[in-house]
Amino acid sequence: MIPAVWRARLAAATVALTGGIAAVAGSYAVVGGTPTFVAAPVANLTNTLAPAALVTFAITVLGDLGSKLAYASGLAATAALLAVAIGRIAATRAGRPLLTPAAVAVAVGALAAALVGAADSAVGAADSAVGAAVGAALVTTVAGFGAGADTSPSADADAAPDDARRALLSSAAALALGVVGVGGRRALAPADPIPTQPVPDDVAALLDEAVTKSLDVEGLEPLVSDRFYQVDVANVDPDPAREDWSLRIHGAVDEEATYDIDDVEAMEHEHRFVSLRCVGENLNGRKLDTALWTGVPLSEILDPVDLHGEYVMLRAADGFYEEFPVEALRDGFLAVGMNGQPLPRGHGAPARALIPGHWGEINVKWLTEIEILDEPATGYWEERGWHGTGPVNTVAKLWARNRLDDGQLEIAGPAYAGTRGIRAVEVSTDGGDTWTEAELSDPLPGEDVWRQWVHRYDAAGPHEVVVRAIDDTGTVQPADEADAFPNGPSGWVSESVDPASL
Repeated sequence: MIPAVWRARLAAATVALTGGIAAVAGSYAVVGGTPTFVAAPVANLTNTLAPAALVTFAITVLGDLGSKLAYASGLAATAALLAVAIGRIAATRAGRPLLTPAAVAVAVGALAAALVGAADSAVGAADSAVGAAVGAALVTTVAGFGAGADTSPSADADAAPDDARRALLSSAAALALGVVGVGGRRALAPADPIPTQPVPDDVAALLDEAVTKSLDVEGLEPLVSDRFYQVDVANVDPDPAREDWSLRIHGAVDEEATYDIDDVEAMEHEHRFVSLRCVGENLNGRKLDTALWTGVPLSEILDPVDLHGEYVMLRAADGFYEEFPVEALRDGFLAVGMNGQPLPRGHGAPARALIPGHWGEINVKWLTEIEILDEPATGYWEERGWHGTGPVNTVAKLWARNRLDDGQLEIAGPAYAGTRGIRAVEVSTDGGDTWTEAELSDPLPGEDVWRQWVHRYDAAGPHEVVVRAIDDTGTVQPADEADAFPNGPSGWVSESVDPASL
């Protein structure tokens, strides 16, 4: 039989742990997945402190699962941290228990406020801290219903409370709060952002053009992506207020300049089709997408300050930073809109950079600083062993495989070569022995845009399909395969196709 003193300690630990979980749930119930969520700073810190090898493994092997695991680790660490705080309150002095709802609420609220104190919204931070305090206090109160007069671990066996009941009640309370608070928050939140403005006529015309030029292939998304991929260094995206945003240009310049959102809105806007590809994706991965972006050329912002350096460091509100040659910046774009709507939070609202023809990592979201440098520096990903600031690799992907009504097979996908453009896509249905030119979608306006390809053919049995692209300079996509780390994936996409399975 477990001694009474250990039963009491185990019960206290259970109450502390469930109180920490309830505190996290309470914060989420109030503020949701915003930067003021009590777990957000801890979750983001897991990415910052993670070893480079672990980050590379998460990106190249786990993919999106890696981000979810990092976020889950942050949630667990936050709950544990809050549980420790509650556990300290559970200590006794002069034989009197201090594990009271009021004491727990004060301790947890103070710790939660300290965790989210650096968040953008002071009001949101206070609400988050209150939600965490109430959640922990609720569990402590419910657990108290199962306690006797003395909850001290030093109490004798006869006076010991029903420790099992305390643990059970605290667990049930934490579970109930999680289901009601977190579940209710998600149920009440809109599934998709609601458009805040009508789509302008010129944007609508361009989007219609993209629909018209998209190939009609089952399983192949249109030329303007239905769902644009997201990769962020932060587990919880920043949410800077549009009216508070500013962009500072400094460093090796004649005179520093700062622009706010009104300055940018006053400039003449352009609309550009631009594709982005993640340096860490698999060769035939899905982290390649296209949107119609609205904004202003970065030259409109940079020319007045007179740049002198040869390198640039872009910095973001989430702490991300990336360095590359300043020449790549001169043709860049400051985007404030996407597909006819204001730029979404997940894509860098209120403003992000688009650098033509380069890997997605230097297209910095939530842009706040442009620092011109005299000497080269090291960006966020370069510090972790990556070298993805250069021009994107040419690729043809195979995303769709169909059997048509007439018995033919249909294969299709996108092709992308950055600013070099796509001249042709070639397909081999015999493992690379012979090649046939595929049908291409008509090009969209712009210099940094993907195209789609489709090929239809007859085949009786299983075979190996290989695809490769030829850019507008006449250069064939290299055949040699390379993993994503450190320079981005390369090689020809090869897939086995069995007509019987289609």
